[in-house]
Amino acid sequence: MFKRRENKPAARIDTLIGRSATVLGDIEYSGGLHVDGRVLGNVRSQPGAPASLSVSEHATIEGSVSVTHLVLNGTVNGDILASERVALGAKARVRGNVSYGVIEMALGAEISGKLLPKTGGAPAEVPTVGAAAAAGSAPAADPAVLTHPER
Repeated sequence: MFKRRENKPAARIDTLIGRSATVLGDIEYSGGLHVDGRVLGNVRSQPGAPASLSVSEHATIEGSVSVTHLVLNGTVNGDILASERVALGAKARVRGNVSYGVIEMALGAEISGKLLPKTGGAPAEVPTVGAAAAAGSAPAADPAVLTHPER
């Protein structure tokens, strides 16, 4: 009657960025990446390769994230594009837009930006500040804030 989903990404970690580490620059990877430290740059999975990213509550990413599966318990200051699944833990903080296939949010997670669901089999396009300026329109001064206060 009830079956487990078999389409979850593997829980294996191929690459680990430790708590005391800071990475300056973009990261491109395949497989599993766990961030426990700080990344000052964009994080993206290799195109066409299934990949999962987990970000601990101690971690911060200062840049955009583009992956297949994301489990976020820390902070991302940039846009997120998760083509399949996003899971936001209670301590997750996002300052940017989130484009997703499926989203799961725990009580306490915060998003300061737009939620953009995947449409028509392709991920929603995440607008960038440069694209808004080129089109002659400015980004909204006060983005939507979704907050679930802890009880």
